[in-house]
Amino acid sequence: MPDLPEAAAVAAMIDHSLLRPELTVDEVREGCALAARYRTASVCVRPSDVGLAAASLAGTGVLVGTVVGFPHGSQTTATKAAETRELVAAGAAEIDMVLHVGRLRDGDAGYVREDIAAVVAEAGGRTVKVILENALLDRAAKVLGCRLGEDAGAHYVKTSTGFAGGGATPEDIALMRATVSPHVGVKAAGGVRTLDRLLELAALGATRFGATATATILDDLAARRSVGVAMPVRFES
Repeated sequence: MPDLPEAAAVAAMIDHSLLRPELTVDEVREGCALAARYRTASVCVRPSDVGLAAASLAGTGVLVGTVVGFPHGSQTTATKAAETRELVAAGAAEIDMVLHVGRLRDGDAGYVREDIAAVVAEAGGRTVKVILENALLDRAAKVLGCRLGEDAGAHYVKTSTGFAGGGATPEDIALMRATVSPHVGVKAAGGVRTLDRLLELAALGATRFGATATATILDDLAARRSVGVAMPVRFES
């Protein structure tokens, strides 16, 4: 069986999620400290917490991400663009935006593409991830959403918000990876709570993960590496 990946490689694929509505300021600070300790790729915080996270993570190398059009994606395009502009000014380096799920299900490609493109434009070259909310979509809509995200200039397509039921599935990760070009990343979010699940989805093509169980995942990896436990799945960086 293959060797386990390095802890740093796995941590660099995790966006530590701090999006629950009940989180206090102190809990957001604690989450940022955890992300800095484990050296994750980023934290993904609520829009009102961007400035706080940017101050907490200054000099750590951990990026500040946030959400736009969250959680349903039904805001107007102008609202999403304005939100992106404000959050970039506050210190956001990555934007996870929810596309308009209803318009995607309608097959309104022009609306969905322009909605995403407006956020990409306001992000000014910063990373944009498009959330499809796969639990609400059929296969054709998932494929269309991925293609429109890429066409509009997004850097990642993402499975879900984590707030609409369902979550990342192996079937969806494989479909999304097969749909977008190699330079577009695939982010798995929703239900990624264990190291085994993360590595399973990484082997299918997921390149970034939204997780609240960051410490559990990375502590498990450290423990297994310390005793030389190999994994029955292939890890692709």
